[in-house]
Amino acid sequence: MQQPTLRIIALLVATSLILISCSNDKTPSAVHIMTIETDINKGLERYIQRGIDQAQRYQARAIVLKINTPGGSIDSTKRIVSQILASPVPIITWVGPSGSEAMSAGTFITMSGHIATMAPSTTIGAATPIQSNGEDIEGALGKKILNSTAAFGRGLAEVRERNTDWIEKAVLDGASASSKEALELQIIDHIASDIDDVLFKIQKETIQTIDGASIELDVFGHAQVVNSMNFYERGLQIISNPAILSLLLFAGIAGIAIEFLSPGNIFPGVAGLIALLASFLGVGTLLPGEAAIAFILLGLTLLILEFTIGSGGIFATGAIVSLALGQAIAIGQASTELDLTKIFLATGAIAITVLAFIAVLLFIVAKKYYAPTHDYGTREN
Repeated sequence: MQQPTLRIIALLVATSLILISCSNDKTPSAVHIMTIETDINKGLERYIQRGIDQAQRYQARAIVLKINTPGGSIDSTKRIVSQILASPVPIITWVGPSGSEAMSAGTFITMSGHIATMAPSTTIGAATPIQSNGEDIEGALGKKILNSTAAFGRGLAEVRERNTDWIEKAVLDGASASSKEALELQIIDHIASDIDDVLFKIQKETIQTIDGASIELDVFGHAQVVNSMNFYERGLQIISNPAILSLLLFAGIAGIAIEFLSPGNIFPGVAGLIALLASFLGVGTLLPGEAAIAFILLGLTLLILEFTIGSGGIFATGAIVSLALGQAIAIGQASTELDLTKIFLATGAIAITVLAFIAVLLFIVAKKYYAPTHDYGTREN
C-alpha cells in the first residue's frame, strides 16, 4: 500500500517540475516573440490568447508573431484572428525565416496583424478550404464553406486595409504569392530578413487598435522576451491533431469494449477510460476545467479500487497517469501564466487529497478487519 502512494506523490512532484520549466520571463515593457510553427488547432488558440494576456499584463511594447505553418483548422483560425483583432497590444506578424510559409489558414493569421511582414523567399496563400485528409469538400457543404471563407477573408482584408481581391482569389482559386509579390500586391507591409530587421523597419510607425486608439510603435533596441508554448498547450496541440484524436477515440472505445466482453483484464478498461477522456478534451466535448476534474476524479476512483479490490498495480498506475494529467490541465488552463507558487499549491492540494483518501481507506480497512468482537477479541484473531 505504501509503494503506490510514494509513486503517486513522486509523479506529482515531477509533473510540477516540468511545469515550472515552462514559466515565462516577466520583463516589463519588452517586445514579446511568439511562434506558430505547427498546424493551427485548439492548442494554438490557447497559446495565442495566453500570449496576448501576458503581453498586456506586462505592458509589452508589441508582440511579434513568427509564422511558419501549412495551415490547419479554419474554426481555430477564425478564433485566433478574432483574438489578434481585439488585442490592445500591437501584433506584428512575420513569416520567417527565409524558406518559411503561411499557407492556407496561416494566410489569414498573417494578414490579421496590425503590421504584416515576410522574410525574403517565403510564400503565402493557397487558402482554399479542404478536408483534414487533403481532399476537396464536395457538394453544397463545400460551396457554403468556400463562400463563407472567402467572405471572412474579404472582411479581414477590409479591416486591415489589404488587398481584398487577392485574398478572394487565394480562397476560391488557391492563389499564392512570394514575399516580393505580396508586397507589390499590398498583402503585407514590409519585407524583413529577421526579427531585428522587422523591428527596425516598423519603428515609429502608427497603428490603430480595434477600439480606434492610435499607438506609435517604439520597439527597436528594446528587450525581447521569447514566449513559448507551455506544457499544457503542447499537450493540447498534440491531442487536437486529427490523426491523434482518431487514435485516442478508437483506443478508448476499443479498451472499454474489450473490458466489457472479457471482464477482469483491467488494463484495457483503465487505458480506454483515460484515452476517451483525452479525446473528449481534444475534440472540445469537455472544456479544460471539466477535463481536469474528470481526470482527477478518475484517478481517485482508481486509487480506491487499487486499495479495495487490487489489480497488481494496474489501477495504481492508471491513477498516477490520470492524476498527473488532471494536475497538468488544471494548472495549465487556470492561469494565463505558470507561477512557481501556484504550481506548488496545486501539487500540494492534490497530494493532500490523495493522502486524505488513503487515510479514509485505511480507516475503513481497520474498522472492517480489526474491529473487536465479543468472543474472540478481534476478527484477525
